[in-house]
Amino acid sequence: MPLVPVSVLLREAAVEGYAVGAFNCSNLEIVQAIVAAAEAEKAPVIMQASQGAIKYAGVDYIAAMVRVAARGARVPVALHLDHGTSFDQVVRCLVAGFSSVMIDGSHLPLEQNIALTRRVVSAARPVGVSVEAELGRIGGVEDDIAVTDREAFFTDPEEARYFVEQTGVDSLAVAIGTAHGRYKGEPRLDFDRLTRIKELVPVPLVLHGASGVPDEAIREAIRRGVRKINIDTNIREAFVGAVRHKLDENPQEIDPRKILGPAREAAIEVIREKMRVFGCSGKVRG
Repeated sequence: MPLVPVSVLLREAAVEGYAVGAFNCSNLEIVQAIVAAAEAEKAPVIMQASQGAIKYAGVDYIAAMVRVAARGARVPVALHLDHGTSFDQVVRCLVAGFSSVMIDGSHLPLEQNIALTRRVVSAARPVGVSVEAELGRIGGVEDDIAVTDREAFFTDPEEARYFVEQTGVDSLAVAIGTAHGRYKGEPRLDFDRLTRIKELVPVPLVLHGASGVPDEAIREAIRRGVRKINIDTNIREAFVGAVRHKLDENPQEIDPRKILGPAREAAIEVIREKMRVFGCSGKVRG
């Protein structure tokens, strides 16, 4: 089936009270793993490409792989730009066929973030592509985008209301205590802040940096309005861990298929587990 905008998937998630998983991909095996997991769980799914993935594989390669995967899939698939950094990059993804984009102006002053986001919305909306933005900064590292603990700050609920009113975005990524990459300890999410944002903001909320967040905290975030949850680090850990295990077993192995095949299977299991936690398993009927 053709790629669908993320906004369509999140609208359905909001009605039924679950979250859709957004899983980062940068190679063929992980693309295959994401679709295989979604089909096994009968779940809608978002595949997304970060700055590093686009530099590594190329925007056209990523778009082509995901389009092929979606064409043969029995579940709805979206292709999303994760943490887009410029209007020009967004346009390149629109041309390549992405069905959703994120523009991350969270490092900018509020009014500049609004201006950049509005420009992206004005380009994406006419071609049926949904737009995610970010307000507040999420700690950790997302490929080329780094935010130190000192610089990270939480999303202000009133600013979130104003931002969404001024930009018309389809979804909003909020900073409530998660971080990109591996956590040094257990993250503590500001659920009261999340509830207040949800009361003021009429669009679905997005949780970045969810790898390593305890399952019950994820479920609580979903109960309080999160409808898209990003996972990357957990997939990398499973994939690379399986590669290491295979090479430890047989250091002389030179067939990439025998190394990457088990890694793909390990990624499938992690993604399926996340989908069950998010509540999106079994939501695709027929």
